[in-house]
Amino acid sequence: MAPLATPPAVKDHRALRFLTAGSVDDGKSTLIGRLLYDSRAILADQLDTLEKKAAGAPIDLSLLTDGLEAEREQGITIDVAYRYFATKQRKFIIADAPGHEQYTRNMVTAAAGSDAAIVLVDITKLDTTKKPVQLLAQTRRHALLANLLRVPSIVFAVNKLDAVERPGEAFAAVRDALLAFAEQAAITVAEIIPVSALRGDNVTQPLDADWYDGPSLLQLLESLPPTQERKDGDLLIPVQYVAREGEGTGNQPRTLWGRIAHGRVKAGDEVQLFPSGQRAVVAEVRLAGEVVAVAEAGQSAGVVLDRQLDVSRGDWIATPQTIHEVQRFSATLAWLDTEPAVVGRKYWVRHGNRWVQARIAAIESTLDIHTLEARDAHQLAVNEIGHVIVETQQPLPVEAYESNRIGGSLIIVDPASNRTSGALLVKGAA
Repeated sequence: MAPLATPPAVKDHRALRFLTAGSVDDGKSTLIGRLLYDSRAILADQLDTLEKKAAGAPIDLSLLTDGLEAEREQGITIDVAYRYFATKQRKFIIADAPGHEQYTRNMVTAAAGSDAAIVLVDITKLDTTKKPVQLLAQTRRHALLANLLRVPSIVFAVNKLDAVERPGEAFAAVRDALLAFAEQAAITVAEIIPVSALRGDNVTQPLDADWYDGPSLLQLLESLPPTQERKDGDLLIPVQYVAREGEGTGNQPRTLWGRIAHGRVKAGDEVQLFPSGQRAVVAEVRLAGEVVAVAEAGQSAGVVLDRQLDVSRGDWIATPQTIHEVQRFSATLAWLDTEPAVVGRKYWVRHGNRWVQARIAAIESTLDIHTLEARDAHQLAVNEIGHVIVETQQPLPVEAYESNRIGGSLIIVDPASNRTSGALLVKGAA
């Protein structure tokens, strides 16, 4: 069985963006509340409010992230809640994703921009006496989605170990099941750790147990690497905003703003625009309004060209002759809508900042999350993952999602309801 990945010592101390995922009531909100509480990232007035609500009982740490009234009433997470805290080593941005199947789209939104995913496993819901241990469907689904979305570090946190007898034996059984699932699904696991979010065991302080000698959750988070953008090679920038300088008429320079998907750009570089195909030379590069020598992948940069061209939101800036336009491509589709995905129906798709009409030309298979086998399908129901062929009304400069998350991802929107219906992860031209 494949060993766990060993996180390298982190020299890049950029903020780590991570999400908590897993099945409903696995303790995701409580775990985040424990991290905030133990790291002293709670404001005094917040703590005072929690203590008043508790009325002498242990405070409910999940209330730190469940901010919607419906969430507090039902005791569940509905929308993604973002929280921030910092230690002496680094800063963290946390996304608390809902566990209910009907809110899977919210989990996908949070995972798309995360550096790590903490998939919680509630050990009290599993029969650890039967081998192999059967994992919950939503645990498997969230781990698969995080892996499909190329979240760099996937961690399984086995929660509520304080509520079971022989926690060491129970954890070992669940760990074996998680490793077997990860190997079958080709998921590289950064770590599998035992925790008790309610009691605080192994969250910020290492667990004092003879059956576990690994890191605490916080120690692990401090060591995980941030997402590494491809800074070498050809340039690709989706244009998000075009800013005109000055007032009045005449030849006024315009700055083309966007987050660099890959590569780097500097003054003097020749670039090509999509969809016009026109070429120009970069006159200036700007970061936060200041002229800089170079900007690279992961940074939001402004590009000023040496001549006026018709460029607008949704266009792309690239190294000449590197954009390959396609109107038909294969992709993995994570379907998130209650209305099934059907062949032939037209949708809106967004690639970068460009909207075009498209249709699903074929549904080749769907993934059985229990057996991880592909089976024939003619439609995709809510929360199913399948392999599809998509045709767009206009050519798009798509890339394989494996090589770039920005150029290789699209969202599908239902034109009638305006709901986000699915996420497309491009495999290649079809």
